[in-house]
Amino acid sequence: MIRLENISKQNGQHLLFIEASASLMKGEKIGLVGPNGAGKTTLLRMITGQEAPDEGQVSVERGATIGYFSQDVGEMAGRSAVVEVMDGAGAVSEAAAELAKLEAAMVDPEQADEMEAIIEHYGEAQHRFEELGGYALEGRAREVLAGLNFTEEMMDGDVGKLSGGWKMRVALARILLMRPDAMLLDEPSNHLDLESLIWLEQFLKAYDGALLITSHDREFMNRIVNKIVEIDGGALATFAGDYEFYEQQRALGEKQQQAQFERQQAMLAKEIKFIERFKARASHAAQVQSRVKKLDKIERVEPPKRRQTILFDFPPAPRTGEDVASLKGVHKRYGAKAIYEGLDFQVRRRERWAVMGVNGAGKSTLLKLVAGAAEPDSGAVALGASVKMGYFAQHAMDLLEGDRTVFQSLEDAFPQAGQGSLRTLAGCFGFSGDDVEKKCRVLSGGEKARLVMAKMLFNPPNFLVLDEPTNHLDLLTKEMLISALSQYEGAMLFVSHDRHFLAALSNRVLELTPDGVHQYGGGYVEYVARTGREAPGLRA
Repeated sequence: MIRLENISKQNGQHLLFIEASASLMKGEKIGLVGPNGAGKTTLLRMITGQEAPDEGQVSVERGATIGYFSQDVGEMAGRSAVVEVMDGAGAVSEAAAELAKLEAAMVDPEQADEMEAIIEHYGEAQHRFEELGGYALEGRAREVLAGLNFTEEMMDGDVGKLSGGWKMRVALARILLMRPDAMLLDEPSNHLDLESLIWLEQFLKAYDGALLITSHDREFMNRIVNKIVEIDGGALATFAGDYEFYEQQRALGEKQQQAQFERQQAMLAKEIKFIERFKARASHAAQVQSRVKKLDKIERVEPPKRRQTILFDFPPAPRTGEDVASLKGVHKRYGAKAIYEGLDFQVRRRERWAVMGVNGAGKSTLLKLVAGAAEPDSGAVALGASVKMGYFAQHAMDLLEGDRTVFQSLEDAFPQAGQGSLRTLAGCFGFSGDDVEKKCRVLSGGEKARLVMAKMLFNPPNFLVLDEPTNHLDLLTKEMLISALSQYEGAMLFVSHDRHFLAALSNRVLELTPDGVHQYGGGYVEYVARTGREAPGLRA
């Protein structure tokens, strides 16, 4: 359906693709992977014709429809979310627009002489609209929006009043409702809560078209894709299987290539040693010449490319007492809506609480109350003795000073620290070389999140309060964070929609539901086993 043949592409001095080839066939669900800046979005834009390759060819089967979701959703305002979604439904939305145009013409006195032709045209357009399932379109649009966690009020309200994250859901819903022959989805799992993510998973599993998707959520990828295309050093490599299989195959391939490289290096060293030893002896001239020619003809094995691995070790934090944080009889309302009525909750030393609940259940509010970023209407919130808290919230990324560089931002936070230790810290969180001179205003969402985390973890806290810490982080950085936090000995209270993160780090679950607050001993894996569901808003 879609073919990329020997494509080459260069952005400024950066070579993205060198004679790279891949294909996407009907029914295939492909995960597109590669480090940040490798060219994933550029490849999707080349398929849609928004960019052209410098060399090679991108071909799409004649008549095939393509739906492309990107992080740049553009302006939306003045219409309801439902109308905005229906407007992107391809042929059926064109038929609806045609009907609306003809209906306006039928009541226009200036077109009275053409009424017979207009009515005939209207009958044809109405028949086409019906054939395309137009009369069920609004119901389908509402179903998709409900799957992405829109309330009826949000569906019918002005889309311009929604936040950026909700507008992205509207843009995604347009593509899903369109059901094109091929969907290209660039990070659709960003900004989705766990229930929406699981709904989208089910939707894409049932979708019978071709799918090319990028995502920083490994669990999401594992459940959907049946093939991986990796961008690596300008080439496209294809692996049959899910993301986990790809990781295993890549590791195996690197191991084999390293062994092959080392064997060849040992052989070359032996041959070079012989040549150096006997090159001055006339009696060995023929042998030396033969071996020189042999070395010239040997195709050199390259060592495997090393992915940039970010490692962060927590320095030991001061030990807390047994009681880290406690909420007693806490009441909290926002306007007429009661979030908490008499909440009692305790965090003890070395407990790692994952907080789960549907949108609006009060997950972020709980973290704000514990962190002191919000006050209870009544009741008490207290931290234990010797508790030093690190609080990560999404708004913290907006507080970075735009005109300060990454390094200056770290210097501002830690004026007593030496330059060497701050450069090491920056490197641990993926800012190496010239990256430390980037101004904060040009940083991507993931880079901002990494910088905020670096500032939070430099002087290690013994109680971490984390609100969606994995948003915007790529797979490598997520793995670094999980690896680091698994060694962390302090207490944690966190919200995340990343099931890999939840399963790896939680040892307690706090579930917020309309029926009340439920506490579970054991982590997310035990929670799923006990309740039979992956999120509170889903049916068991």
